[in-house]
Amino acid sequence: MSSSVSPEDPLGSNIESAIVAVSPLLDLVLAVGERISRIAEPVDYEYYPVHDEDEDIPEG
Repeated sequence: MSSSVSPEDPLGSNIESAIVAVSPLLDLVLAVGERISRIAEPVDYEYYPVHDEDEDIPEG
């Protein structure tokens, strides 16, 4: 993975290092939240699938 921060920017480098270090924890938080959501409400009644605009055009 190439870094987009220039080597002369120590603050940017520190921030990038912090994000890389914390990212596994954030992934875990998202996974736990998704699991809790699925346990609390297994069926999402507010979910409406996306319709393709091409399907809405009547033929004929």
